[in-house]
Amino acid sequence: MNYIHIPLNLKSLTKHSPDVEVLREAENCRLTVRDLMKEERYLDAFERSVEIMRLMRSFSDYENVEFRALLVGVLYDIAELHYAIKDYKQSEKELETLFRVLEGLLAVNADRFAPYHILAMELSTRILRSRKKAIEMVVRQKALTSQLYEKVNDGVVAATDRLVDSLCKTGRLLASAGDYRASLKFFAEAIKFSKKRTGKVSRKEVKMSIEMAEVMMRIKAMRPRAARLLGAVLPHAIALETIELEEDILALLEVLSHDDGNEPRWRTFLTRITPRLAKKGRTSRNNPDTENR
Repeated sequence: MNYIHIPLNLKSLTKHSPDVEVLREAENCRLTVRDLMKEERYLDAFERSVEIMRLMRSFSDYENVEFRALLVGVLYDIAELHYAIKDYKQSEKELETLFRVLEGLLAVNADRFAPYHILAMELSTRILRSRKKAIEMVVRQKALTSQLYEKVNDGVVAATDRLVDSLCKTGRLLASAGDYRASLKFFAEAIKFSKKRTGKVSRKEVKMSIEMAEVMMRIKAMRPRAARLLGAVLPHAIALETIELEEDILALLEVLSHDDGNEPRWRTFLTRITPRLAKKGRTSRNNPDTENR
């Protein structure tokens, strides 16, 4: 589980006002929630998060930016906690609310809240049970963040790295489960975000492209595309002097160059002999005496 810290600007409020005390107390409670989450005491952490929400009800202005910033942190915690205790439906509902609050804050101060919006996108890739819904969420929210990269700051960079890693992890899991086309969508989004962040093709993008090509190779109709992708990233691997990645690309291209579009010989061989072995097994069961001959 992840914890996000959103520094609050308490100087924007009247000093020693009840509102300031509410925010300070709520912030301290969130630190307790963080510690309980680390100890995997999720129910205790959830109970404390509910207490924070009760405390926030006494705040005088729900439109206040610092109030909404705190609310983002609390919603993030609750979404994580619902997921941890396997209340997936409620976790997804909290995620929707989180995005609504963040969209309003982006309109107020995009530079400040962009990293947290990207972190919420990363959260969506982890907690949305429907992978189709997850990728649609990422694509939809990406439209809101495209302009944020014009003024890249450290927070945006770190948040994007986490989002890219999460997208790749999901892509690998889907590939291992045999859902290759869904896997490719996650790798494609990961590469787009990573390129947008760096503004160039780095070692990370080359490595992700190789992984994506490997998945493509598992789909017969996409093997030509895999070859084109590998051919496109090979010059970058050479320019970056990443010998191991260059060797991986050349090895995969060699495999593809020997692919004549037919089933591999070992697979054809198995297909040919399996019915015979199955038939022999059935004959042996029906005639036990044959096993002793």
